[in-house]
Amino acid sequence: MYKFFLPQTEAGIQISVMKPVRLSALLLSLFFSIGSFSQSNQDIILVKNVTLIDGTGNPPSFNASLVIHADTIVDISPFKAPAQARIVDMGGKIIMPEIINAHAHLGLLKGTKTAYENYTSENIIRQLEKYQSYGVGAVLSLGTDYDMIFSMRDSSREGKIPGAMIFTAGFGFGAAGGGPPFNFTVTKVFRPYTPDEATADVQQLAALQPDIIKMWVDDFYGQLPTMKPEIYKAIIDEAHRLHIRVAAHVFHIKDARQLVADGVDALAHSIRDEDIDDALLDAMKQKDVVYIPTLSLDEYQFIYAQKPEWIDDPFFRSSLEPGVYEMITSRDYIEKLKANPSFPKMNGYFQTALRNLRKIFQHGIKVALGTDSGATPVRTQGFSEHLELELMTEAGLTPLEAITCATRNGAQFLHIDNKYGTLQKGKKANFIVLQQNPLNNIKNTRTIVAVWKDGMEVSKGPEK
Repeated sequence: MYKFFLPQTEAGIQISVMKPVRLSALLLSLFFSIGSFSQSNQDIILVKNVTLIDGTGNPPSFNASLVIHADTIVDISPFKAPAQARIVDMGGKIIMPEIINAHAHLGLLKGTKTAYENYTSENIIRQLEKYQSYGVGAVLSLGTDYDMIFSMRDSSREGKIPGAMIFTAGFGFGAAGGGPPFNFTVTKVFRPYTPDEATADVQQLAALQPDIIKMWVDDFYGQLPTMKPEIYKAIIDEAHRLHIRVAAHVFHIKDARQLVADGVDALAHSIRDEDIDDALLDAMKQKDVVYIPTLSLDEYQFIYAQKPEWIDDPFFRSSLEPGVYEMITSRDYIEKLKANPSFPKMNGYFQTALRNLRKIFQHGIKVALGTDSGATPVRTQGFSEHLELELMTEAGLTPLEAITCATRNGAQFLHIDNKYGTLQKGKKANFIVLQQNPLNNIKNTRTIVAVWKDGMEVSKGPEK
C-alpha cells in the first residue's frame, strides 16, 4: 500500500487516497520522474544584451548578461558564457526586479463590486495572475482576508498556485463601533472593546501565523470613532511579544505620533492632514518604522473627475474589472464624487501626502511601495502599482529611488530579501522586461514585453 497526495482542493484541503500499486511499476515511475527532474534542473539560460536595473539602488549596467540555473541567477556579466547555455538575446531591452506591493487586498473585487461573495480561490488566483502580468511579484493583503487565505498563502510560497506570491495579515483590527466602515469586512475584523480583549484577539490570530497584523486607526473624515490608544498599544505589545510586526492604517499626524511612540512597525498610508515635523521624523528613523504612502489611493479620490491623461490608455483599461470603465467615466459617478463633502479637500490631502513622502525619504526612513489596490473597483490591480511609481517621482524621488522602494525595500519589509527584490547572484530570476528605460521616464515601467518568474517567462504583460 502506498500513499499519494493529490493537489489541494478549492478549500485548501489535501485529499489522500490509498491505492495498491505493483512495486516494479512504482520504481519505474520514480525513475523517470527523478530523471526528468534532474534534467530540468541542469538547464542553463544565458539572458544577454540587457540594461540591468538590479533594484539595489546602484546605477544600471549596460549590455549586461545573466546566467540562470533553474530558478536562480548564478552569475552576472562579465563572465564567460557556459557552453551548454540556452541563449536568450533581449536585444538591448531593460530588465528590473518584479514590483512588491506592500499594501493590497485580494479576492473581494469582482466587476464593479467588492463583496464577501467574491472571495473564492478562483478569484484570488485570477487576481494574482493579473498582478503578475503587470510585473507585480508579491502582494501583502492587509486585513480583509478570510480563512482560506492561509492555506493559499502557503501554496503560493511553495509555487503550487500561479501568479504573484501571497503575504497576508489575515483579519484586521478595527475600532469598536468605528472604522473600518467596509461592510464586506465586518465578519472578520476584530473590534476589541478593552485591552484584554485586544490581547486575546491577537493570540487567536497569531495561531494562524499571519505575516503581519493590520490595524485601522482613523476616523474616516470625522465620520466614525477611531481606535483608542490603549487598545492599539495592547495590540502592538502582544504582537511583539509573539514576534509579529504591526502595520497601522493612519491619516492624522496625532495618531501617527502616538503609534510610533507605542512601537508600530509600519504606517500603511500617508500622513495627510498636516506636514510632518522633525520630531516625528526623528522618532520614525530611530525606531525603523517603514512608511507605505499609497499615493495612488489619494489621487483616485478626485482624479476621475478631471479625466486623467491615462484614462483611455490600454495599459490602464486592461487592468479594470468589467463595467468599471463605464462606471468611472459616467456623469453620475463624477457628480457623486463631487458631491462628497470631503471632495474639495482631497487634492489638498494628496499634496500634503506628496510633501510628507519627500521629507520622510530625505530623512532616511525606509519607504516601501503600496497602493491599497483591490479594496475598491477604482483602485485597480496592476495599473495602480505603476501609477504609484509615477506619483513617488512626483513627490521628488528619482525614478531609480522609486524603483528601489518598490523592489529591494519591499522585499526587506516582507523579510524575503534573501531571495527576492534585487537581481543579484543567488537571488531568484524574477524580473520584468521593458521596451523602454524607466530611468529616463518612470512611465516606461508600463512598456512591459515579458515577465519572468523562477527562471521562466510567465507572461507577455497585460493584454491590450
